Amino acid sequence: MNILLIETSTKVCSVALSCSGKIIATREVNEANRHAEMLTVFCEEVVKEGNIKFNELSAVAVAKGPGSYTGLRIGVSAAKGFCYALGIPLIAIDTLESMAMGMLTEVKEGDLIIPMIDARRMEVYCQVFDHTGKALNEVSPVILDENSFRTALSTYSLFSDARLIFSGDGMPKAKELLSKIPNAVFTDAGNCSAKNMLLSAEKKFLANEFEDVAYFEPFYLKTFHPGPKRSATE
Repeated sequence: MNILLIETSTKVCSVALSCSGKIIATREVNEANRHAEMLTVFCEEVVKEGNIKFNELSAVAVAKGPGSYTGLRIGVSAAKGFCYALGIPLIAIDTLESMAMGMLTEVKEGDLIIPMIDARRMEVYCQVFDHTGKALNEVSPVILDENSFRTALSTYSLFSDARLIFSGDGMPKAKELLSKIPNAVFTDAGNCSAKNMLLSAEKKFLANEFEDVAYFEPFYLKTFHPGPKRSATE
């Protein structure tokens, strides 16, 4: 089973190749507006490093969002293109779920995992997961203040010593506010990376949970509203 993993939900452009349940090649760049430039290059590089050919891929897995409108569109378009050309299935992975998977090594029983994606200003896209990576609520946009997540432990955990573990590119701007919450922990383990998509991608592949390549669209969470066009003289 060879799966090409593509993650472009944030400013991180990340690609990985998994073979027989192991990540064997990864490429990442954490710079804004590099997705269109680097994505295809990274895909070619990981396939070459993995010593396979594109026609030996079993599937392509892509992060479906929420996240950056432009990043998601570029990643999904590339994934669909590979699937069309190669006649292989498309797997869609929830971005916040894959971030939570990357945090599992940081948690103990009863802990809550809260990955965050920056949604600009003081807003983040987030979701609460238990220590096994199971989602406990729906994805939602949250406007951060000092009361955000204060009731999460009493709502979702039965353990008095449980921790709230935050990660993602929305975490830095939230840290000052959220550090006042008892048992709050901050980690980089859940930052967006194609490597964190592996468990979910393999599970969906084995269950034949594939997307319709022709009609699949990213999960933007919010409707995209483009800004005014600039004139050539601006």
